Amino acid sequence: MKIIFLGTPEFAVGILDSLNKKYEIALVISQPNRMKKKNQIIETPVAKFANENNLKLIQPESIKDYADEIISYNADVLITAAYGQYIPSKILNAFKYKLNVHGSLLPKHRGGAPIQRALMEGDEYTGVTIMEMAKKLDAGKMYAKQVYKIENDDNSSSLFKKLSVIGAKLLIDTLPDILSNKNLGEAQNEAEATYSANISKEEEEIKLDNNAKDIINQIRGLSYEPGAYINCNGTKLKVYKAEINNVASNTKPGTVISIKKGITIMTLDKPINLLEVQMPGKNIISAKDFSNGQKIFTEGMIISSENK
Repeated sequence: MKIIFLGTPEFAVGILDSLNKKYEIALVISQPNRMKKKNQIIETPVAKFANENNLKLIQPESIKDYADEIISYNADVLITAAYGQYIPSKILNAFKYKLNVHGSLLPKHRGGAPIQRALMEGDEYTGVTIMEMAKKLDAGKMYAKQVYKIENDDNSSSLFKKLSVIGAKLLIDTLPDILSNKNLGEAQNEAEATYSANISKEEEEIKLDNNAKDIINQIRGLSYEPGAYINCNGTKLKVYKAEINNVASNTKPGTVISIKKGITIMTLDKPINLLEVQMPGKNIISAKDFSNGQKIFTEGMIISSENK
């Protein structure tokens, strides 16, 4: 049996690795590599894995331009995991089995950022769904699900890793019954469907006039990539970890309460303690270390979202 695999980030690597150990991978498709700092081109994690394991790889800017080439491989199964491009019907219709490893409990969190938004919305549970790809985004029938209880210290980086492991095992365990038609899948309940759009640039800024719990969830959902930030007089301080401070305060949202042995800032309802931060161009450090010698915060100052 020949498989064509489509994926791009680290989440997809473990799934591809598991498939490669058991099945023939005829072709790997990943998003194009992008230029990074200092004119260095960084391979996507899936492209790196494919090259290291001598797998045939293409990285089209637009997959629709490669439809005929993809179909020419006469593969039996098309499998995607966080690929990042819409796959046209011409390609999907050429495969009897077209499966997606999706990082949510469908029909909740359809779309491109299910893992991040599960955290940002404060979900108690998430998981992985093995589903059939359909023309409508993430709306195909479901073959298997596995639930994961989100832990208090999870962020998007840890959750991507955990759900990748879960997804790889779930796919390998489920695939034989799908291919033998023992598992025919079940339709999604459209009434329960929610959509999780890709993260916008505007959503990366921490608005301190929001409540503390929502801000903590935002930080968790964006850590460590791309990272949420506080804009203080034009300096974008990225915050990768924070906690709610339950000491009562009646100061205005955005007020810097303390800069001693860390940074404490008031939100709409409660203060938050910054725990891990990063100045532009610098390494990630503890807020305690950052507070020693930092010059952007002073006690009593008020940070507003209008600061640029």
